[in-house]
Amino acid sequence: MTVIALTSVNRRNALPYLEATESLGLEVRLLVPSDSDSVSTEDLMAGVGGLLLSGGPDIDPTRYLAAPDPNAGLYLDQTLDALEFRVLDYALQRDMPVLAICRGMQVLNVAFGGQLIQDLPGHKAYQEDGRWVSESHQIYLAPGSKAAPIIGSAGFFRVNSRHHQGLREPQKSPRLMATAYSVEDGYIEGLESPEHSWVIGVQCHPERQDEVPASFANLFRGFRDRAEAYPGSRFMTSTQARSQEDSANSHTGDNLLGSGSREEEG
Repeated sequence: MTVIALTSVNRRNALPYLEATESLGLEVRLLVPSDSDSVSTEDLMAGVGGLLLSGGPDIDPTRYLAAPDPNAGLYLDQTLDALEFRVLDYALQRDMPVLAICRGMQVLNVAFGGQLIQDLPGHKAYQEDGRWVSESHQIYLAPGSKAAPIIGSAGFFRVNSRHHQGLREPQKSPRLMATAYSVEDGYIEGLESPEHSWVIGVQCHPERQDEVPASFANLFRGFRDRAEAYPGSRFMTSTQARSQEDSANSHTGDNLLGSGSREEEG
């Protein structure tokens, strides 16, 4: 069975991503900071055929040489930053398939030398009757992008929005290609790396499948197909399997964002 790596701040935050990928027959190695700090990157990623970067807390602005904005309402997890940047570097060096969602797309931009807007209006989830509700808006997905034929077409789509950080062209890494934009305000909603075979980032949350067009589930199918074709992706040692099972069991009762109670935003 093909193995992919999924990064998350904790197991509960990872649940919708686990559902979206395991339902396609993928074996998921969940990487969370509390279990990964003392493990080498090579051991974390051994036998993996693809990397999925999930949504989550904000990225520490010092990662892109900016001072934290005291008015931005930042929620940081530097241990997650450390984990995701090192496994992403490992994957990029080996031209491994990468699907980067929300915070993951922002990690992708920062890893390639870009920056972020630390707080932006109108894009984050809001509370209603005691629950978090996604914003929604229209995006334009460009023809010629890798994502367009995977999803099924280019054009206009209404998608969810749960982030309060983002980027426009001035913050985008010059090494990345913007593939989708928010129609209302021009924020970038999709990124791809021309330097790699399959590195795709989206700002929306396709794992929340009732909030996006049904065709956006094809992003996970396309990711699966690429991971299955990646050399060395079908093997997991018994030690790695036991380690993954122990990790899953130890995080069953985690809160959504570890010690905090906020909904994931990135």
